[in-house]
Amino acid sequence: MSSPAPAADASGHLAEQLLRLTRRLHRAQRRYLEPLGVTPAQARLLRTVAHLDGDGRPPRMADLAQRLEVVPRAVTTLVDALEQHGSVRREPDPANRRVIRIELTDTGRETLRALRDARRAAAEDVLAPLTGEQRLLLGGLLDALAGDPGAC
Repeated sequence: MSSPAPAADASGHLAEQLLRLTRRLHRAQRRYLEPLGVTPAQARLLRTVAHLDGDGRPPRMADLAQRLEVVPRAVTTLVDALEQHGSVRREPDPANRRVIRIELTDTGRETLRALRDARRAAAEDVLAPLTGEQRLLLGGLLDALAGDPGAC
């Protein structure tokens, strides 16, 4: 039986490195998010609400489920928790009272600012061993892998 090609070995090793790095970044983010009382999934929902709200109308629950690629029930659970946290509120759509839109509260906007700081701090923990030049190189490589060569 022949051994795998060296390129396949290298690709497998790179995949494992990326998975380990992703897990390490997630652990670091969880450490920084914990004092904020927000889970990573809730943080993602908050960022999505803020992004979709930038269109001028708060998103519907269905919009959030589609954007997050989850079932609507998962969004309901996240919104319930964030509503208890004081970060979002449900508001009926003035054009269609059966439609519920999710709005950020002032607390939610403050939480988003704290989340950005927490994400930066977690990334800094992971990227600390790299020089500025290495970080730029890594960013370019990650953009190429993500298929977004013009991203910053």
